[in-house]
Amino acid sequence: MSYQKFKANQIFTGTNMLPEQFVLITNEDGIVEAIVEVADAGDEVQNFTGILSPGFINAHCHIELSHMKGLVTKHTGLINFIVNVVNQRNNTEPIIYEAIKNAEAEMLKNGIVAVGDICNTNNSFNHKLKSALTWYNFIEVSGWLPEVAEKRFAQVKEIELQFKTVKNNQQTSIVPHAPYSVSKELWQKIEGDFEGKTITIHNQESKAENDLFINGTGDFIAMYQLMNIENQDYKPSKKTSVQTYYSSLQKAKNRILVHNTFTSDEDVRFIQNIEVAQNNFTFFCLCANANLYIENRLPDIEMLRKNNCTIVLGTDSLASNNSLSIVDEIQTIRKNFPTIPLVEILQWATLNGAKALQLDASLGSFEKGKKPGVVLWNNDLVKRLI
Repeated sequence: MSYQKFKANQIFTGTNMLPEQFVLITNEDGIVEAIVEVADAGDEVQNFTGILSPGFINAHCHIELSHMKGLVTKHTGLINFIVNVVNQRNNTEPIIYEAIKNAEAEMLKNGIVAVGDICNTNNSFNHKLKSALTWYNFIEVSGWLPEVAEKRFAQVKEIELQFKTVKNNQQTSIVPHAPYSVSKELWQKIEGDFEGKTITIHNQESKAENDLFINGTGDFIAMYQLMNIENQDYKPSKKTSVQTYYSSLQKAKNRILVHNTFTSDEDVRFIQNIEVAQNNFTFFCLCANANLYIENRLPDIEMLRKNNCTIVLGTDSLASNNSLSIVDEIQTIRKNFPTIPLVEILQWATLNGAKALQLDASLGSFEKGKKPGVVLWNNDLVKRLI
C-alpha cells in the first residue's frame, strides 16, 4: 500500500497544535496512519505553507435555503427575518436544486467534510444521495397551535422516512424548530424519537424569545398576529425560553443549542445542572456571521468559555450569511474575540463538531484509523488536500 505524507508550518491534530518538525501520514484512501517526526517520515514528504487541519464540521446549516442568498436585508431583526423567509422561500425546483448543488460545492471547496443540516422539505434529498459530504439530517418541525400538532407530526414523519432510505454517510433525527414555534402537544409527539440521537434547536436568538416566555410580551406576539395565529390561551412560564423547554430534550444523547445570542450565565448553569443529572451532553453552536447579519449582535462567547461549555460552529444559511465557510466564521470570532487561542477555536470547528453529530469515530481529528479529511489553511485561503 502507498502512503501520503504531509508537512506544513503547523499541524492541528483536532486537540493541539504541533510544530513544523512533524509529518502527517495517511494511506492512499486518506485514512490516518500516524503523525511522526520528520526524521522518521522517510521520502516523498509533501511540504506546504500554513496549517494542516482535519476537515471542518458545519454543525448548523440550512442548505435548502441557498436560493435565498441576498434576498433578506441585513440587520432587520429575527422577527422580520422569519417573515421574509416564510414569504420568499418558495421558488421553482430548478432554481432551488441548482442553489443546493452550488452550496454543497462551496462547502467542499471550503474544507467542510460533514454538515448538520436542517431540512423542512425533501429538496436536498436527491443531492445527498450522491454527496461527497457526510450529513446529519435534522428533519425540522414547527407548529405553535395545539390543533396542528397531529398534522405537522405526520408530515415530518413522511420526510424523515424518505431521508432514512439514504444509507451513505447519513443520519436522521426529527427536531423542534424553536421554543416559540412548537406547542406542548407537538413536543410530546416528537420526544419519543429523541432516544440516542443528536437533537438540535434554535435557542435564544433574540431578546423577544425570552420576553415571550418570561412575560408573554414582545415581538413574537406581533408576529403571531401577522401570521393569523391565535394566541389568546398562551400562558408564559415566567422563566427564560431555555429554562422552559430544556427538560423536553432529556431523552436525546446530544443536544445542540444553536445561536445562543441571548443566553445568560444563569441559563448555562441551569443547563449544566440538568446535564449532569441526566448524563447527556450539550453543545453550544455559534453562527457568528448569521447573528451579525440578522441581529447585528454576537453571543457572549467569553461567558460560554468561562463556564467550560462545549462549543461548535455553524454557518446557518445563505439567507443569513454571505458564505458557507467555517474559516469565515473563525475569522469573525477572532476579530471580535482576539484573546481566544486559535487552537481552541479550531477544536470547535473539528473534533467538537464531530462529537456533537456523533461522527467522531471517523472524523474530527488526526487519529489512527480515522478518515477526517486533510485541509490546508493559509491565511484566508483554504485547500482541501484529501
